[in-house]
Amino acid sequence: MSRNSMPLFEITHPIIQAPMAGVTTPEFVVASAEAGILGSIGAGYLSAEETRQFIRKVKERTDKPFAVNLFVLDQVEMQQLYLREAYEALQPIGKQLGMPFWEAPLSKSQFDKQVQVVVEEGMRVCSFTFGLPDAETIRLLKDNDVYLIGTATTVEEAKLAEQAGMDAVVVQGSEAGGHRGSFTGEFTLIPLDELLKEVVAAVQIPIIAAGGIANKEQLASALSAGAQVVQIGTALLAADESGAHPVYKKAILSASEGCTVVTKAFSGKPARGIRNQFIYEMKDAVIAPYPYQNDLTKEIRKAAAQHEKQEYMSLWAGESVHLTTGGKLKDIIESLRHSLT
Repeated sequence: MSRNSMPLFEITHPIIQAPMAGVTTPEFVVASAEAGILGSIGAGYLSAEETRQFIRKVKERTDKPFAVNLFVLDQVEMQQLYLREAYEALQPIGKQLGMPFWEAPLSKSQFDKQVQVVVEEGMRVCSFTFGLPDAETIRLLKDNDVYLIGTATTVEEAKLAEQAGMDAVVVQGSEAGGHRGSFTGEFTLIPLDELLKEVVAAVQIPIIAAGGIANKEQLASALSAGAQVVQIGTALLAADESGAHPVYKKAILSASEGCTVVTKAFSGKPARGIRNQFIYEMKDAVIAPYPYQNDLTKEIRKAAAQHEKQEYMSLWAGESVHLTTGGKLKDIIESLRHSLT
């Protein structure tokens, strides 16, 4: 496949709405599709049946193409003693939210069942983060004409995505908000412009640039550097159609330059978000690996949102968060479109 061959991207603008699991709603994905970009369902936290219903709700509202994003995870076995220590480290914060103790049932991966849903629902585009599917899964999806997109934070990961049979790869620069898609080698943070240059020289499959793209200049720069498409998340978070909590949107819109940090505190996996009290209080605490820490903090994050306490919410955002604006999603895309004419 040639680098410029992206046959299923029947979109007006070379932009993908970042999946952003936990924030995307059917309305958000539909609004993205109708705005002429590729909408994406962030299905990482959904069950297989929830994924199916989400897909059907989007299809009821639009005939435009959209993607499903899945988490590829290796199940890490954890000692109960270590989990108890991680749970106890969260107790002081829980007490501040009126919940000295809470249930923290551990989630199980729905990946294989979700893959079946992707096939059964006739999805044409599926992206992956935190890793790459095994050969059998890739073969199943390709046999059903699904366009596959991997995620890479290093040149090595981009090469592995190409070797595995991905049709395209998201190149995630260090500026990107939310979870890092890292899955091999030492954890590193490479700026998008530097990483993009290296990946363009290393792989032949189409490249999707992601990380801190929030205005037309940044978008044009990524395309001129060799990306065929860009992926945008934070810039769309405060859109009217976004499923982000009102407190989250307010934090995004009032954010200042340099306010983000990469932390494992909320989920056990490195993610970039707006610095707050939770991150500060957990800086020296015992933190379980993903997905265990994510399960342990779920009720805390939910309670914080209910009480509108942004200091204890996970406010995922990229380095260009200070450039984010609100309003209709189509108007935000329109402001970016002028760089493409």
